[in-house]
Amino acid sequence: MNERHIRRIVIVGGGTAGWMAAAPLSQQLPRQGPMGCEIVLVESPDIATVGVGEATIPPIRTFNNLLGLDDTEFTKRTQGTYKLGIEFRNWGRIGHRFFHGFGDFGPPIQNRAPYQHWLRLSAKHPDFPSYEDWSTSSVMARHMKFTPPLAGSPSAHNSYSYAYQFDASLYAGYLREYAMARGVQRELGTVVDVELRPEDGFVAAVRMADGRRIEGDLFIDCSGFRGLLIEGAMKAGYEDWRKWLPCDRALAVSSERTEPLRPYTTSTAHAPGWQWTIPLQHRTGSGLVYNSDCISDDEASALLVANLEGKPQGVPNPLRFVTGRRKRAWVKNVVALGLAAGFVEPLESTSIHIIMDGVGWLVEYFPDRDFHPSLAAEFNRQHAEQFESTRDFIAMHYHLTQRDDSELWRYCANMKLPETLAHQIDMFRGTGRVVMHHQLGFLEPSWVSMYLGLGLRPDRLAPFVEHVDEQALLAHFMRVRQAIAGTVAEMPDHAAYIERHVKADPP
Repeated sequence: MNERHIRRIVIVGGGTAGWMAAAPLSQQLPRQGPMGCEIVLVESPDIATVGVGEATIPPIRTFNNLLGLDDTEFTKRTQGTYKLGIEFRNWGRIGHRFFHGFGDFGPPIQNRAPYQHWLRLSAKHPDFPSYEDWSTSSVMARHMKFTPPLAGSPSAHNSYSYAYQFDASLYAGYLREYAMARGVQRELGTVVDVELRPEDGFVAAVRMADGRRIEGDLFIDCSGFRGLLIEGAMKAGYEDWRKWLPCDRALAVSSERTEPLRPYTTSTAHAPGWQWTIPLQHRTGSGLVYNSDCISDDEASALLVANLEGKPQGVPNPLRFVTGRRKRAWVKNVVALGLAAGFVEPLESTSIHIIMDGVGWLVEYFPDRDFHPSLAAEFNRQHAEQFESTRDFIAMHYHLTQRDDSELWRYCANMKLPETLAHQIDMFRGTGRVVMHHQLGFLEPSWVSMYLGLGLRPDRLAPFVEHVDEQALLAHFMRVRQAIAGTVAEMPDHAAYIERHVKADPP
C-alpha cells in the first residue's frame, strides 16, 4: 500500500470541464478505506459557464461508455440529437458547400486509400460523382437520415461513425448527479485567494470569499480563461496563436427549434469570421466567431441575429478569447483542464474532446503526493501535441481559401503557417499523401474531406495508383456507391429516429 497516496482532490470550477473531471475520478477512486480519496468540487454560483460547446466528435461515446452512461437516458437528459459531421458553407469560396463526415470513404484498394483512386478517376472523368458519395455519413446527412451503425462485417451499414449535439449545461448537470452519487462533495462559493506552501510552492489550499479554507493534495483548475491556479498561482505561461487563428471574439445565442432536424452541425463563413448552427431537440444553438479588427461588436451581433434560422431566445452572449494554450498544463500539484488549459475555437467541436483526453491522461498518470516530475512532463508533452495538432487542423480551414472579399480572408490566405502544417499541406499538394502528426487528432479521412472540400488537389498521385485496371476500378466504385445509396434509402429520418427512441421531455 502506498502511504503517499492522494487523500484529497480539489476541483476549482464546475461547468463541463469540472464535472467531466469529477465523474471518472469518482468512479475509479475509492472514497473510504486506507486508500480512500475525497473529491471536492468548488463551484461559484456567480460565474456563468461559457456554454458554447454543444457539438462533439465521436470519441465522446467512448467517454460516456466508460462511465457506464445509458445512451438513451443521456440523450434525453441533454436534449440531444445525433451528429454525422459538419456541413461547411461559403468556406473556400462563396456559394460552395461541402461536408466533413465521420467515417471513411470505403475499403482500401490494393492497400491504397480509396480517395487516391477517386482522384485518379475524377481527373480523367470530369463528370465523375463527388467523393462524398463514398462517405456513408455524408450521404446520410444529405438525406437527413440516422440510425446507429450495425454490428457485423464491414459494409455500408457500419462504415460511419457519429457523435452528439447536446445542451452543454444539461450535460454538466447530468455528470454532476453522477459524480455526487459517488461521493463527490460540492462546495458553492467563490475562490478569492490561493495559498502556497512556503517550502516548495505547491498549492496548499484555496480560500473562499466567505472565509472558508479548502485544503487538498491535488488541485484541478477548471476556472476557465482566467486560469486561477495554473496561471494566477503557478505562472505556467501562455502561447498566443492569434497569428494563425486570428479570430478573438464570439457571440452565442439560442433560437427556436427549426425544421428539418438536421443530424449535423453547420458552419457558415462570413466576411469577418464564421457562424455555427447546432440543432438540439428543444432549441437551436448558434454563434458567431469573428475578428474584432474586421467588425464592431454591435455589427457582429446584428450579423448573427440576421442569419439565425429561428426566432432568438434572448440577446447574444459575448465572449473574448485569445487562441492558444498554457505552456504547461500540469505544474507541481495543479492540473488545468478545459479553458484553463487553452482554447482553440470550436470550428471542429474539439473543446469537449480535449477535456476528455486531459482527464484520461490525468487518470493514466495519476500521481501520489510525491508528484514525480516525469508524470507532469508526459502529461504536458501529450497536451502540447494535441493542442498543436488541433491548431493546425483548424488553421488549415482558414488558409486554404480562395476568398479575397475581406481583410480576414486575405490575411489567412497569405499567413505564414506553422512548419508542421506547412509540411502537411505541401505533402498533399505535391504527392497526394496525407501526413498526421498526432494519432489522437483527426485521422486521414478528415484531412481528405477538408483538403478536397476546400479545393486542394494534388499535382501528382502515388505511382502505384496508376497500376490498377481502370475499368475494374470504375466498376468497384459504382458498386460501393450503389450499396451506400441503397443502405441509406432504407434508414429512418433523423427526426423520426429521435421521436421514436430518445425523445426528451419539454424543458
